[in-house]
Amino acid sequence: MINLNAGLCVRSLSIDSECDRCEVVCPTNAIVVQKGKALPAINFSECVTCGACGAVCPSEALTLDEFSPTDFFFDFVQEKDPLLSCRKNVPCIAALSVEHIISLAVLKKELVFDMGHCSECEIASTCKAQIEANFEEATYILEAMESDALISMEDVKYENAEQNTADRREFLNSLNLKNVAKARKSFEDEVQKATDELVEHNLQKTDIALLKKKIIPEKRKIFFTAIKRAPKPSQFHIIDATEVSFTSQKLMDEEACTACQMCYRVCPTGALSSDVKNSKIDFDPFLCIKCHICHDVCAPDAITLSSSYKVKEFFEPEVVNLIGFNVKRCNECNVIFSTTGDEKLCYRCKCEDEEARELWGITEKY
Repeated sequence: MINLNAGLCVRSLSIDSECDRCEVVCPTNAIVVQKGKALPAINFSECVTCGACGAVCPSEALTLDEFSPTDFFFDFVQEKDPLLSCRKNVPCIAALSVEHIISLAVLKKELVFDMGHCSECEIASTCKAQIEANFEEATYILEAMESDALISMEDVKYENAEQNTADRREFLNSLNLKNVAKARKSFEDEVQKATDELVEHNLQKTDIALLKKKIIPEKRKIFFTAIKRAPKPSQFHIIDATEVSFTSQKLMDEEACTACQMCYRVCPTGALSSDVKNSKIDFDPFLCIKCHICHDVCAPDAITLSSSYKVKEFFEPEVVNLIGFNVKRCNECNVIFSTTGDEKLCYRCKCEDEEARELWGITEKY
């Protein structure tokens, strides 16, 4: 069964979030991002637990009951067989993120994607395209890293003698039935899966508390643990940033920035940060998950994505300063505030002053 941790979903951080990766990748339209709703809704009866949504989710808000990419990673690294197959060890190869794929390739030196069942798979229209995109991105980045790791896609058509079935849904249902027999799924979950309707998710108190934390996804920890074991390239190449889906480098328009502090306050991992005086904005590519939430909440569009990415950040991540602010004390309320100009009032007092002058019919400043 698929689970949504509302406190980790980047959409819960702002109603302006445009993240819909889970909806786009879902092969059965089981996940829907509804207009006017912050969190995605899920039709559990339509979900085939392929795991693709969890792989593309930047913050790992979506997870499967019976498959953990993190647990699988450590188990698979110990195996000699480089084969990844939906009939052997993963619900779908799309359940592994690009970070997992690169990490496995770096440590195992070889990965083989079994694409032999895709032609008969009812979810291939979406998942196969995602697997191919992940393959291309991982290969591109490994080449830029000058890695000797090899990833290939082959029509192996691995078959498990105990589960020899061509029908994708029957295959997954057979897994679920075994899980039920072992009492690993609760009665409530089974009822929810039998209900053919969208189940909406709302933030609870525990979720709200989680929103305030800066959490680094497990796949990012795995990625940099693996990179530390990879030899450094002869030179640090600069690659096309549009070809990298899981991290980015930022640029700041100092003239457009209003020092509103929203970007680093909503950043789920702390990739954007400031100091105790809120006198600057720093950026750490090591922590960026390219969720785009900082861009979505920036009203003046002051923060933008760089068109290039330095491979050096994988091996020698460096925190960079994007902008510095003037720290002043408000003439009205005496609160310390940040500004890019010479304002004498903090943002709140400035708004109150403007509203008061509007009520009084005063247009000029005094």
